[in-house]
Amino acid sequence: MSDVSTLSARARDRVGKGSARAARREGLVPAVIYGDKQDPVTVVVARRELDKLLNTGSFFSQLLDIEVDGTKHRVLPRDLQQHPVSDFAWHVDFLRVSASSALKVDIPVEFINDEASPGLKRGGVLNVVRHSVEVTCRADSIPEKFEVDLTGLEIGDSVHISMVSLPDGVKPTIDDRDFTIATIAAPTVVSDEQAEANAAADAQVEAEDEDDKDESESEED
Repeated sequence: MSDVSTLSARARDRVGKGSARAARREGLVPAVIYGDKQDPVTVVVARRELDKLLNTGSFFSQLLDIEVDGTKHRVLPRDLQQHPVSDFAWHVDFLRVSASSALKVDIPVEFINDEASPGLKRGGVLNVVRHSVEVTCRADSIPEKFEVDLTGLEIGDSVHISMVSLPDGVKPTIDDRDFTIATIAAPTVVSDEQAEANAAADAQVEAEDEDDKDESESEED
């Protein structure tokens, strides 16, 4: 399970566009805490603190304790709205959870031991099909990440979900097939060489066509 981070927040007395704009001018981000059969709580959080969490790369699988006026809410980020130009966080939805809450969560995938892959050593390319895997699990057992070991993989090999060690109680939401997470593709240089060969062949055909044209014109003369 990933560690639980703490995020301070301040209750927002007023809601609406005017109040939200004023908060953003102060470097704050409007947010709402909802769920767990309790009334929603509108809050603002410091953009600087929120950005730190966003930069971890696992924001949507990170449990948080949000403290509002002395009360802590255990939450999971559920939705993030960003400014269309600046990409600044514009509004965040946080879902209250309990330890036993069953959730669907996207878990980031990390690839390790690329230096131990013969295929990559020979110039192969890691083709990532899924940067994250959606799973169902309890709120108290959300994995921080899934590690995919590339040791021994050759060009043409694939990594399937069955090759990933999942903690107890954690199951992929896609359960009807052994889906692919990544492949080791052939070196791109091969494609470049093939492209050069094709270009040379085209040039030769064009030259031959030009020769045939010249011969035909000579015969007409």
